[in-house]
Amino acid sequence: MSPSPAQKNMHLAIYFITILTGFPTNLLALHALIRKLRNKATPNAILLFNLTISDLSFLTFLPFKVAEIYQGQWKMPSFLCPLSGLFYFSTIYSSTLFLTAVSVERFLGVAYPLKYKLYRNPSYAAAISGFLWVCSFAHCSIVYVTEYNHDANTSMRIVCYDNFTEKQMEVLGPFRLELGIVLFCFPFLITCFCYCSFIRILVSSPHIHREKKQRAIGLVITTLSVFAICFAPYNASHLVGFVQRKNVAWRDEALLLSTLNACLDPIIFYFSSTAVQHSCRSCLVKLGLCKTHSTLQKIIGKPHMKTSPPDISDSQIHSSKF
Repeated sequence: MSPSPAQKNMHLAIYFITILTGFPTNLLALHALIRKLRNKATPNAILLFNLTISDLSFLTFLPFKVAEIYQGQWKMPSFLCPLSGLFYFSTIYSSTLFLTAVSVERFLGVAYPLKYKLYRNPSYAAAISGFLWVCSFAHCSIVYVTEYNHDANTSMRIVCYDNFTEKQMEVLGPFRLELGIVLFCFPFLITCFCYCSFIRILVSSPHIHREKKQRAIGLVITTLSVFAICFAPYNASHLVGFVQRKNVAWRDEALLLSTLNACLDPIIFYFSSTAVQHSCRSCLVKLGLCKTHSTLQKIIGKPHMKTSPPDISDSQIHSSKF
């Protein structure tokens, strides 16, 4: 079903905002993380690098959605429909998985600092990243199954991954439910547990400066907000759709919220990595938005150096620090 003019304008506005803000901020984060990886690869930097690649892949294929919404139907070559759908949905779920992996890495760093240090190997993070990519793309390959498993109906040929038949919904309903449980609910619960424990440990430690605790809290709030705002509504539509055995009317709006993830993730990068923080500050200085680094540090806040040995090191809070 074609969107109304108001829905069309809303979709286009959010898509353009996502592209215009997501591309430069993610490219800036990518530049900082590549420099970090060349200097010294850490598990946190590897996970954030993959999360950035996920966002940029999502943004690369988002213009296909823009073209479809603007034209009111799918006019591009048919092979691009399942391909763009595969990347569109896979990168949404790869983001949830990498956000969860970052939360686990941070929790282990503060809860079991000595034991985790023995196993804190970048190659493990790279292997886990590869597994998460395979997991998300393998699950979302369902777009190929549904696109090439429909009746020869004219209305089916002018839309991409929409207007499903009853036969398609018999396959999609249970699969979407499994997708929401395995790739959203479980990661969300793990992330909540890890970050709640992470904050509890940091707050109870008297040797960590208040500003560092505030940045850690900012990281947790932003991450959980991404899950709640961007991913929860869309995955809730899977459950409702499974019960009703059809596409729910608000599914498109719920899916639209997931695009905002590409705008919010750079905030997580900023709180997670001092490499990204330094890159952002340098960029603001070069753009003339701030005259000097010292002025910028007064605005953003400069971390205080500790004179006494901490219980939890700064590298365990910001494990991608130079």
